[in-house]
Amino acid sequence: MAKKEVKEKVNKKVNKEKKIKEKKVKKTKTPKENYFVGVRNELSKVKWPSKKEVFKYTIATIIFIVVLVVFFILLSMAMSAIKGAFN
Repeated sequence: MAKKEVKEKVNKKVNKEKKIKEKKVKKTKTPKENYFVGVRNELSKVKWPSKKEVFKYTIATIIFIVVLVVFFILLSMAMSAIKGAFN
């Protein structure tokens, strides 16, 4: 009788492991259409900026670039002046 109980427990454990493996296989295999549907759903949740916001960010970026250019030009001129002073 003890052998039957042990066999039943082993069979139950094996069956549980098989079910877990089947679930894992089902989760990993998805059709490509499902992927694109998910992408479309996620993109619909994105808060896209308005034209006014895009314009504001563009102007801020251009101003930042101009400031960096001026900074590096001044830095280059200062290094040239320092190099010229020691020659």
